[in-house]
Amino acid sequence: MPKPLRLFIAHRPSIPEPPIHSTMSAAAATTATNLSSLSSSQTKPYALSPDTPFSLVPPTSSRTQRTLLTTASKNPISRITSTNKTNPDHQSLSIYSDDDDYYDDKPREECGVVGIYGDPEASRLCYLALHALQHRGQEGAGIVAVNGDVLQSVTGVGLVADVFNESKLRQLPGDLAIGHVRYSTAGSSMLKNVQPFVAGYRFGSVGVAHNGNLVNYQSLRAMLEENGSIFNTSSDTEVVLHLIAISKARPFFLRIVEACEKLEGAYSMVFLTEDKLVAVRDPFGFRPLVMGRRSNGAIVFASETCALDLIEATYEREVYPGEVLVVDKDGIQSLCLMPHPEPKACIFEHIYFALPTSIVFGRSVYESRRTFGEILAIEAPADCDVVIAVPDSGVVAALGYAAKIGVPFQQGLIRSHYVGRTFIEPSQKIRDFGVKLKLSPVRAVLEGKRVVVVDDSIVRGTTSSKIVRLLKEAGAKEVHMRIASPPIIASCYYGVDTPSSEELISNRMSVEEIREFIGSDSLAFLPIDSLKKLLGSDSNNFCYACFSGKYPVEPTGKVKRLGDFVDDGLNGSIGSIDGGWIQGTRVQAGKTSTDQKMEEETVSL
Repeated sequence: MPKPLRLFIAHRPSIPEPPIHSTMSAAAATTATNLSSLSSSQTKPYALSPDTPFSLVPPTSSRTQRTLLTTASKNPISRITSTNKTNPDHQSLSIYSDDDDYYDDKPREECGVVGIYGDPEASRLCYLALHALQHRGQEGAGIVAVNGDVLQSVTGVGLVADVFNESKLRQLPGDLAIGHVRYSTAGSSMLKNVQPFVAGYRFGSVGVAHNGNLVNYQSLRAMLEENGSIFNTSSDTEVVLHLIAISKARPFFLRIVEACEKLEGAYSMVFLTEDKLVAVRDPFGFRPLVMGRRSNGAIVFASETCALDLIEATYEREVYPGEVLVVDKDGIQSLCLMPHPEPKACIFEHIYFALPTSIVFGRSVYESRRTFGEILAIEAPADCDVVIAVPDSGVVAALGYAAKIGVPFQQGLIRSHYVGRTFIEPSQKIRDFGVKLKLSPVRAVLEGKRVVVVDDSIVRGTTSSKIVRLLKEAGAKEVHMRIASPPIIASCYYGVDTPSSEELISNRMSVEEIREFIGSDSLAFLPIDSLKKLLGSDSNNFCYACFSGKYPVEPTGKVKRLGDFVDDGLNGSIGSIDGGWIQGTRVQAGKTSTDQKMEEETVSL
């Protein structure tokens, strides 16, 4: 007798929650209804029908594991058809100088995902969308496409343009594909952790691309290994594939639901099978995931709307927190996993990670950053002659700061876009070599000037001190540092690579002590109260754990320690699950919601 499957309405403040009906088992669920509305503005109740094949309900992070397993055993659930080629230079030139902290002194987003259903050029569109998401991960990329009934995969180490070429894309025909870009450590064994992952199980094959981090990864993996599972990678994403493989729920998407019931933490994921594309977002909605539609009716999921823009897909809405969307030949269907008090979207998407062109969590990233700069100007003005930015993420906030205080914005620092994270330091060590290689001060802008320099954040403080020194060496009379985020005092466990709390300078020093450490004439951060005031009624829907140390999903078990770059999986337990099926709507794939005739039926549960 299968365990009863319990589904819930996800909390979404702007849409009233429909009534919850009685709980159904997974077996009974297969005879309930299809539903889903693509546009949040057109979400309406849709009665359940026993005549449709599935029952679905509408909605109302820490870095990937670093320890790479060396076992030669093959994963018994794995049936991977992939072309795993890479340039050996990416593995051999991992020579980092002590000064290479321009990147190491910033939080880093783990990855970006994309999924496309119903376009004959699906893999090529994935390739373009991954280019748009390249800022979310630069050290690995992959695409999985469905050709007939076979899932074909191409993955590699490096940038999207390094991994793919015309011949590689010709190996990925079909109208269904998913893609992934990731940030990780470099090295010869990294390739096995590059997503999407593909695995075979008794009813077919499944591919998955994951953005986020599972805080109960260690306990789930230990449980699976005790029951005989063998892991190929050190990625928490592989746990999801094992949970799907051991599930007895039918049909396939119910396996995903059952697997996700066991997960804690952050996950925005896209799955594909021989005939379905599935998008899933965790109940707290930590990481973004949006849905769009191309003019030919193809459905697109992506981490940011900038990916939709590049492939000319119209943004329709977010995938709601706790929602599972299933796309196949019968249309788009929606269900929800479990309840939560309120969403906890990552505020750092607006501060640093996302492109300014994107709409994230329903807000323009550009407008958010510009307003952050304006608030800084009001809260911490400075007598200055020029405002500059640390490129690229500080530029929009600097524009807002300059406009508010009425001082010109100029490019006082120029970033080189042709330097990656692998370079060889000159034999005679040059002070601040790593930062100088990437940032060049403009003496004509700086000399003899009182300068305000706006950056998005300070993590360890090492890069900030070197930037201040560069500016003063270029002739700046005064350097006033303004940071367009509150002080970072705690590590993130929901898909952001941050150092341990002992390494965070704001956790160890006061603002005045940090100012002395970096050598600036003044220093000010964006006050967190002002940030929340800006967000208004949505302020409770964001996660501020890195600023407060208060975690929506409390980390337990192993936590980050000073110098711990090996494994940050955490132990945790999931609460009891209760709830039931509810009403929703259905829209056919390939048709707009206005063209689609909405048919309503009622069934008693």
